[in-house]
Amino acid sequence: MNLQKKRRYSSDVNNVTNRLTTVLFIIYIIALAWILLFKLGVQFSYMEKRNVNLIPFGELFLNGKIDAGENLMNVVIFVPLGMYVGVLFSSWRSGKKFFFIFLMSLIVEGLQFIMAVGAFDITDLFTNTLGGIIGWMIFKATEKIFGDRFKAQKFINLIAGLATALVILLLFLLKMNLLPIRYQ
Repeated sequence: MNLQKKRRYSSDVNNVTNRLTTVLFIIYIIALAWILLFKLGVQFSYMEKRNVNLIPFGELFLNGKIDAGENLMNVVIFVPLGMYVGVLFSSWRSGKKFFFIFLMSLIVEGLQFIMAVGAFDITDLFTNTLGGIIGWMIFKATEKIFGDRFKAQKFINLIAGLATALVILLLFLLKMNLLPIRYQ
């Protein structure tokens, strides 16, 4: 293969990989909205009151305990955001990436309050942002391990594709009441 054909092939592969990353990111954003804003399509008329919690980890001080499960889920659900930000916005400085992750979390929390589907919770804002930063750090570590941003991106796409398929399957099974757990 001559050099010109090799460059064109490499460019075509990069374009396909970038498109795949963008599609996976869009699927992630839709799933995030469905889970956090539309509560998996479950009726949420029970949320008539809108609450605001401006005390970080306020439940620790009120009840003497933290709901570690909810905090952990908030971190985990935003890890992919950080990975996608690392891939899709590689030209941005770290501070801009972190601000974008924070802004996405702020938007989610604000929309939950506005739509009366959840409280605006400063703890969630913190844990969501932390999850995004952890995701970005995972991407950076993957990039370092592979020694190449493009190879790291392909690996992230593979993991994201598998995770997306798994999440869709689990959400379908949950929605059809085929799992031993129930969404409240």
